[in-house]
Amino acid sequence: MEETISLKELFQTLKKRLSLIIIITAIAAATSGLISFFVLTPIYQSSTQILVNQAKSDQQSFNPGEVQTNLQLINTYNVIIKSPAILDKVVQQLDLDMSSSQLNSNVTVASEQNSQVVTISVQDEKPEQAAQIANTIATVFQNDIAKIMNVNNVSILSKADLGTDPSPIQPKPLMNIAIAIVIGLMAGVGLAFLLEYLDNTIKTEEDIEKHLGLPVLGAITRIDMEQEMQNQKNVQTNVASRTRGESFGS
Repeated sequence: MEETISLKELFQTLKKRLSLIIIITAIAAATSGLISFFVLTPIYQSSTQILVNQAKSDQQSFNPGEVQTNLQLINTYNVIIKSPAILDKVVQQLDLDMSSSQLNSNVTVASEQNSQVVTISVQDEKPEQAAQIANTIATVFQNDIAKIMNVNNVSILSKADLGTDPSPIQPKPLMNIAIAIVIGLMAGVGLAFLLEYLDNTIKTEEDIEKHLGLPVLGAITRIDMEQEMQNQKNVQTNVASRTRGESFGS
């Protein structure tokens, strides 16, 4: 026979296991907060921008064909910027304690569609070093691209600036805690329904009718003998007191 669960039973299950759900959610949020604030290393990001455009004198006019050529070169430049030919020199100049491949994983090069501006972003545990690496990459690329591609159409548009109060881009504790709360709620609710599903004990008359399909003809209540004896003593005491009161009254 196919079992169906009513909405009332769902709410009853959640209410019954509410403490379990709250505990699991609280543990997940606290764990996420501790890891975000005390375990994960803050990562800072700094960016610089370069412009791919041939320098022109006042007599030279705008050339759409040249702009299109620069746009087509940007994809090639994006690859060259992250190549060992550039990053090896950056590592040597700054005496970094990492290889060019490790530095490559910390560098992101991006450009907007149909834009001649290329943004070089660097992530590092130290904000000062992130800005220094970004500026050095831009400078080395500007100097070496003339030799590599035999062109001179790169200029530095803006340098990476450390700022007065740099803030890390990751981790994001509040977001991590919010995600942990959602995951904790889902895990708590799932565990609550799992425990309810695995609990096949019969507790009420409704359970007998539901699982066995038999009508309930009667029920045996549990009697607390100590409480029952105490109640009898109280009754006897009340009767004796009332009897003495009636005797004195007469």
